[in-house]
This record gives sequence, structure tokens and C-alpha cells, in this order.
Amino acid sequence: EEFGMPVGTAVTGKMVAALRRLGFAKVYDTNFAADLTIMEEATELLSRIKNNGVLPMITSCSPGWVNYAELNYGDLLPHLSSCKSPHEMYGAIIKSYYAEKEGIDPKNIYVVSVMPCTSKKFEAQREELSVNGLQDVDAVIIAMPDHWHAPAAIMAMQAGKHVYLEKPTSHNPAENELLMRAALKYGKVVQVGNQRRSWPNVQAAIAEIHAGNIGKVRYAKSWYVNSRPSIGVGKVAPVPEWLDWDLWQGPAPRREYKDNIVHYNWHWFWHWGTGEALNNGTHFVDLLRWGLQVGYPTKVDSIGGRYHYQDDWETPDTQLITYQFGDEAACSWEGRSCNSQPVDNQGLGVAFYGEKATLYLSGGNDYKICDMKGKVIKDVQSQLQFEEGNLLNPSEALDAFHFRNWFDAIRTGAKLNSDIVEACISTQLVQYGNIAQRVGHSLDIDPVSGRILNADREVNQLWGRKYEKGWEPKL
Repeated sequence: EEFGMPVGTAVTGKMVAALRRLGFAKVYDTNFAADLTIMEEATELLSRIKNNGVLPMITSCSPGWVNYAELNYGDLLPHLSSCKSPHEMYGAIIKSYYAEKEGIDPKNIYVVSVMPCTSKKFEAQREELSVNGLQDVDAVIIAMPDHWHAPAAIMAMQAGKHVYLEKPTSHNPAENELLMRAALKYGKVVQVGNQRRSWPNVQAAIAEIHAGNIGKVRYAKSWYVNSRPSIGVGKVAPVPEWLDWDLWQGPAPRREYKDNIVHYNWHWFWHWGTGEALNNGTHFVDLLRWGLQVGYPTKVDSIGGRYHYQDDWETPDTQLITYQFGDEAACSWEGRSCNSQPVDNQGLGVAFYGEKATLYLSGGNDYKICDMKGKVIKDVQSQLQFEEGNLLNPSEALDAFHFRNWFDAIRTGAKLNSDIVEACISTQLVQYGNIAQRVGHSLDIDPVSGRILNADREVNQLWGRKYEKGWEPKL
């Protein structure tokens, strides 16, 4: 239903097709492993009954309550089943039974677990669950609400996993610093979901800019527009039976459940989300940085607000963020969440204004170059298209390039197209804009460290966040 589909719509086939397009040789449903877990736990239960073992026995299929018991109720540990959860059990079977049947060295099998449960990432770090030095799961994909991105990625790296981290890298700049330190400390391969860095024609477009084909670029702009409806005024409501509200909130301080937060509207609450700027702006500010070959800016400002509806939406629905990079260049990002009038005939995109020509990226895998009079002198199209309006995955066919780059980096040491350092800088540029918007004044930035030079108490509070006790990310 998050993607506008009727409740109960079967999407298994779509998921399998998408994963195969991303390059996976085999795709398996963990429902089978859930059945195995039941069988294993039933066997263990019968053994406990026969041998006067500890009863009652509590299932261990959720690592969340295993961890909770370990931290809070040590006296209950003997009651927990010793079985792994389904995704770990499946990984173990793949690297043992399946490997033997197919004649494959388990060291050459790479297992990626796609799971909605955050606690599975905690389970993956437990050394006692590895066999012969082989982990059941080698990498994790993190596509959770923004407030979970950095803490979950750090947990995964600490567990020895490579990470594919959806953008934005973090909820706040302090978490960017933690992420970069974690990647250095744990030596894991971390690719961030700025997937346009792997799209062939976008790469070619940026190469045109770097080669000087449109002349020196001093200014570039980017934009994203939409027609999002009001989210209304939420009412305190019972937590749905399918939602673990405590785990969903995770590192964020606890709040009452309201009926207009989950699934998507959390984006517009500062407590969990980061607004349209980081929801979509991150992609395009990253392209600006890439094309202009710049790092941290020297000055950032933002104007805008929540104008279109009187509701619970807290972040701007209209925002213009401007960036200055000393005397070298300037750029901007414009976001309109509730007015979809296109810019330069495109609902999303980037324009680089050179001394000889202008290069336009539409947001898809194509670009065009216009001369100083506006005449199109080069038009590069692609058969693989960004499907504007596709809520499920508008760039599904193109994203395979980005995942393949991640796999190659893990297997062969190939250079990542969107490594954690570059992605954290791009994310932080947009976070500067949100901070400037919220404090009501421009920010002066140290272009070397990325720190805010004119930080006051309010700015410093927004540099990081308060965490729920016991959930603070640590290295």
C-alpha cells in the first residue's frame, strides 16, 4: 500500500524480477527457512521434553527479543531456543547443503539478505553463528527510514558485513562523521544509493563537463518537483499489530504512534525524516558536486517553508538552497513538493552552465547539450529509462549498474562509484541547507573540515541529535 497498490497485492514476482536484474544468480524466499526454523525448534522442544530440559521454550526467530532478553532479563536466557532466525538459517543452508549439491566452494558463494527487521543486522554479527569461519550472510542492504541509516550501517560494519546504504547517508552531520570513521575502522565496502553515479550516459555527461566540452562551469542548478497531498492532522491511535513501533523508532527518542506517520509520511517530520531536500535533493546535489568537482562549500543559505497546507508536515514543501564554493563556483537546488510545474520542461534534473554551452541532465540516463543560443547540438538518449511517476522503483533497470559496481568492489577491489566519504559530503551539503532553513540565517563553512564556522547554540543542536537511551551509535 505504500506504493499505491491495494492491500494484499502480490509483489513477490516483481521483487524476484528486480533482484535478478540487479545481478543475483539465485533468489530464494525466506518463508522456506521459516518452515525450517519451526522444524528445528520443534525438534529442540521435543529434545527438551524428553531430557527434562528447561521449559517453557521461547522461539528465537526474532533476534530483537533475544537481544532484549540478553540485555534486560538474563534469567530467561535458558528458555530461549538455540536456533538461528530464518535468514541466518537460510544462509547456513546455502553455504553447506546447497554448496555441496551444486559442487560450489562455499567461499565463492556470496549471500545478501534483504530483511525488514533491523534486529537481523544485530544477529548477523554474532560470532557463534559462523561455521568454519564462514558467515551465513556477507552483506546487508539498508533501506530504512532516515533516522536508522547511520546506526544500522555502523551495526552492519561492526558485524563484519559489507553495506549498501540508501541515501541519505544519515539523519544529521554528526552521523556522517561517525560513518566515515566506521568505514575506515572496519574496512568494509560501503556503497551509497546515489545510483546515477553508475548510469552510463550520466557518466558520459559528467565526462563531457570535466573534458571542458561546454567550457568552464561556474554555475549549475538542480531541481525536483511533485504534487504531494496533505498528510492531515494525525490522531493518536493503537499501534497496528503488524508494526513493532519500538523497533521502528529505534535510535530516535520515543513518541506516541499516530495514524499519519507510517509508511511514508515520516519523511516530513524532523524527528525521523529530513524532508524533500534529502529525500530527493541528495541525488541531484550529488550530481552538482560531481560535475563541478567541488567538496565542501564556503557558504550555504536556504529560503522556503511549509506553505501549501496546514497540517502536521514540518519540513519545507518549498525550498531553495544556494551554495558558494569560494571564487570557484556556485550552485543551487530547488524543491517543490506541492507544485509540479516543471523546470526547463523537466520535473527533475540538473543544468550545468558553461562558458561555451549548457548541459542538461533530465534525471534519467540521458543528456543534451545546447549552444549559447539554446540550439540542441548533442542529444544522447537511452533505451533504459527513468520512469517518472513509478512509485515502486522508477530506475529499476538502471540501478543494476550500481549494484554490480558494489559487487565488483567487494569481489575484485574495483573502485566504488559512490563511496561513503563522497556520499557523506553530498548528504551534508543538503543537511547544511536544512540547518540554515531552520535557524533562519546563512552558514559559513570551513571547506576543509566541513564544520560550520558561525555555529551558534541552535546550529550546534542540529549538528547531531538526541538518541533513545541505549540506542546511541558507537564505534
